[in-house]
Amino acid sequence: MGQDVKSSPNTKQSGPRCIALVGPFQSGKTTLLEAILARTGAVPRVGSVDAGTSVGDSTPEARQHRMGLSLTAATTQFMGESYTFLDCPGSVEFAHDMRAALPAVDAAIVVCEADERKLPQLQLILRELEDLGIPRFLFLNKIDRATKRIREVLDSLQPASRIPLVLRQIPIWNGDLIAGYVDLALERAFVYREHKPSEVMALEGGDLDREKEARFSMLEKLADHDDALMEQLLEDIPPPRDAVFDDLARELRDGLICPVLLGSALRENGVMRLLKALRHEAPDVTETATRLGVATAKEAVGYVFKTNHLQHGGKLSLARVFAGTLNDGDTVLSSNGESARVSGIHAVNGGADSKRSTAGAGDVVALGKLDAIRTGDTFATGKAAPASLADVSAAPPVLAMALAAADRKDDVKLGQSLQRLSEEDPSLTVIHDPQTHDIVLWGQGEMHLRVALERLKERYGVSVKSHPPAIGYRETIRKAVTQRGRHKKQSGGHGQFGDVVLDVKPLQRGEGFVFAETVVGGAVPRNYIGAVEEGAADGLRMGPLGFPVVDVHVTLTDGSYHSVDSSDQAFRTAARIGITEALPQCQPVLLEPIHTVEIVCPTDATAKVNAILSGRRGQILGFDTREGWQGWDMVRATMPEAEIGDLIVELRSATAGAGSFTRSFDHMAEVTGRTADQIIAAHRQVAA
Repeated sequence: MGQDVKSSPNTKQSGPRCIALVGPFQSGKTTLLEAILARTGAVPRVGSVDAGTSVGDSTPEARQHRMGLSLTAATTQFMGESYTFLDCPGSVEFAHDMRAALPAVDAAIVVCEADERKLPQLQLILRELEDLGIPRFLFLNKIDRATKRIREVLDSLQPASRIPLVLRQIPIWNGDLIAGYVDLALERAFVYREHKPSEVMALEGGDLDREKEARFSMLEKLADHDDALMEQLLEDIPPPRDAVFDDLARELRDGLICPVLLGSALRENGVMRLLKALRHEAPDVTETATRLGVATAKEAVGYVFKTNHLQHGGKLSLARVFAGTLNDGDTVLSSNGESARVSGIHAVNGGADSKRSTAGAGDVVALGKLDAIRTGDTFATGKAAPASLADVSAAPPVLAMALAAADRKDDVKLGQSLQRLSEEDPSLTVIHDPQTHDIVLWGQGEMHLRVALERLKERYGVSVKSHPPAIGYRETIRKAVTQRGRHKKQSGGHGQFGDVVLDVKPLQRGEGFVFAETVVGGAVPRNYIGAVEEGAADGLRMGPLGFPVVDVHVTLTDGSYHSVDSSDQAFRTAARIGITEALPQCQPVLLEPIHTVEIVCPTDATAKVNAILSGRRGQILGFDTREGWQGWDMVRATMPEAEIGDLIVELRSATAGAGSFTRSFDHMAEVTGRTADQIIAAHRQVAA
């Protein structure tokens, strides 16, 4: 770290690299990005998350909440090479930005701290990287606040990773304070200097003994995949330093190890050594293109990992080019068969983007006006649609709110704004409820939806009213009755006349609405029977308790007609009257939707989760260890839809932000007694 940042004559060129900064919430990713940009000269001074001056948290919402809410891309130069860092949000509620970005990167820096409470969040992130085969470094941040020895910290973090965490550095202690570190591969010791390059120091005494022990442990793990190194260790032959670095690079790229480096982003300690590890060991765009299966071709091939709608600048698509050269004005074809013309290519550096004419393999750029191309799409300049490089699907939504424009004149504007928000963030889902006519916005949690409303107001000028979405209550009947429905009206000229006799009886749960007729002797002409069925359906749209009626069998048995005054409308009205008068006599009962819920949570939170379910009228069906996830459980239960509404808020609180759930409709169940009375009373109050 004591070396100059400037390029040396022997600097190797490997093409622009793209590195993801990922990690649990508040682990220091944005602060690390700021330190990297400052130490490489990309920004004149270090910004601060707390002061709202950092490059990573450049949006008004991020600065207001002092947390990353969307992906930020920033490009810098280090030792003659270009690096674009993608600062990804740490909160699980905004994790889709990370998922969409990961296919674009060469490697990831997982920023974490010595905090076992964040272990489940760390495991979630490492699993994403493992499943995609992305090489990763673990940067143990805030090392100056560590209260445990480094071996204890590593042992506590190892369960989060399915591959070995390999210490690349060990700290140098001065009493209870960390004064510097030893680089185990380089075999050098460095002393920290705040906001300045570290200085080389002599390695002696106890530090030298600790270095030898830790280095041997590192080499042992490398030797698990290198027979020559294993023989050298067994024969006490010191391996060549270059061979050690080659092993570190190869095993990182092959996904066999995860190197662990130390530092303090806030004090800029460990930043330069991290950059040098990236430079020497991380793969470049050629290797990443091979991993993704990019076909070698003359045309440009790229991948869109983020979409932004600027308030006055239109749509910008953040993309990485994997092959060929993309020119401003090129027409591209997406993996979905959609075509678009590039209207502007911009280099990215936080909010300070600059225009350029071309983008080559490895470059991360913002492309203008690709209206038909969305986040997750692959595009190419060839004549055939390219194969998709990644399948990025949003996590199932877990929380919803119904929205309406505060001012009716903004109804159209609200729809357009929500469309843009969901294009920027595909983990937001907009649904139009056909029964309540509500617009329902689904998201990944309370903060996720809150930020969406803030963006609607601040960016698009749309104020909204929100309320919990309607629950799918229904009602049914327990008793069969026969009821006449008669509609007679005379108002000069042709009148209206329809007369029906209906048998109304209950069906088994889930059978819906069945209509039949047993009319004899032409009591109701055949051409009116369809209208009778429609009228019966009309009468079931709202029952005596205030909800749609289901699981009812209606049989038209008799009736009468008038040769002049009868009509389709008259018989439809008569049938509706008959059903409306029959239902209160049929012992109506309230039904509520019951869902099957599957909750995933850390094992130490399972007891809390069971208590939460029981407190929400849930019936626990069982639980088991989560397959392939050490230290996690899966709990299955049935639960009323009404109790699931804000379940995620309580669940996240009980699981340090890591727990989640999926749900699916199971059946309708009767609700009686006080609970039913409260539901009906609340519904009538809202409808009044």
